[in-house]
Amino acid sequence: MHIKLKTQVSQGYLKVKEGFNEKLFLSLNPPFPPVKLKEFGGSEKGDKVHLQLNFILFKQDWISRITFDNTDDSVFEFIDEGEKLPFFLKYWKHHHIVEKSSEQTSNIIDDITFKSPFILFDFILYPVLLLQFAYRKPIYRKLFKAH
Repeated sequence: MHIKLKTQVSQGYLKVKEGFNEKLFLSLNPPFPPVKLKEFGGSEKGDKVHLQLNFILFKQDWISRITFDNTDDSVFEFIDEGEKLPFFLKYWKHHHIVEKSSEQTSNIIDDITFKSPFILFDFILYPVLLLQFAYRKPIYRKLFKAH
């Protein structure tokens, strides 16, 4: 399944790139499930991010590896792909794109492809994940507003 969300923010793309750090990552986590950040390597190829999701009765590890990164005169982007996923996912690829819109604005794009163990479950997960990523939009706007 595929989810793609675009959020315009009031900072240039290179300034937004500087803000793609551990603090932002923690700010973007929705209230449920609570997430413990066990490791944040960054957003460059080869870096690793390790989360622990707390579902109250049990915990699940989520480990992603950055498999691609690029910065040029109009875009900052990187891809994280799931190496160890929670039971409800069998495939995860998240393309993070920050594209230059103007000198003072940029677009943050979350382009996600995922699969669950069962195709029917993909359709159940879709609205849940869509809401989880839509939750990021006002946070992006607040953190990347003009100064």
